[in-house]
Amino acid sequence: MNNLSYFTKTKLLWMIFSLSLLSACATKTPNDLIPVNVSQVSQAQAWEMQGKLAVRTPDDKFSTNLYWLHTPDSNELKLTTMLGTTVLSLTTQHGIAKLEVDGKVYKHHDAQELLTEITGWSIPVDSLPLWITGQADVDDKVISQDEQLRPKVILSLSDTPPWKVEFKSWQQQSGAQLPRLLQLTKGPLRLKIQISHWQALATTEPTNNQKSPK
Repeated sequence: MNNLSYFTKTKLLWMIFSLSLLSACATKTPNDLIPVNVSQVSQAQAWEMQGKLAVRTPDDKFSTNLYWLHTPDSNELKLTTMLGTTVLSLTTQHGIAKLEVDGKVYKHHDAQELLTEITGWSIPVDSLPLWITGQADVDDKVISQDEQLRPKVILSLSDTPPWKVEFKSWQQQSGAQLPRLLQLTKGPLRLKIQISHWQALATTEPTNNQKSPK
């Protein structure tokens, strides 16, 4: 399947028409997670973000709304239209990845392989939670930093050819500094992610280190 085949203009318009016949449902934060403020993004037990994703290849381009809910045990990624209807949903939990697209459901043990196999995309879903929050993965090399020692350019050495991650601008949300705009490049593929909302979350359940009140 060719890259971006699910998101050519004809396909996307057909999806918008079909899905607009249904009522759009807003994504809700799970009840066991509450908003909190943190001084650093690494302090967040979980987080959710909203923004935009733009993808460009030599043959095609598209942009869509992006929602991501990240917890230590799971990820939920959704691409939605301007009407708020979901055209792609990717979730990972308990070692199983589930992709819902075009009314069909696919499962695999590896989210990246599943996304590439079904859609033809090569989007680094495993590393994106760190990059979205301005952090380098263990196999990444920080090429340059700004005057506040925040990364400006990162190379992902675990990929061949490597992903080049450029942090274009920064912002403060939930009390922490994180990217506002980042660009990912791998060969002819270019992704731009603009983060309009990022919320640090904490679990409402007590951890092992928390004692119940007497």
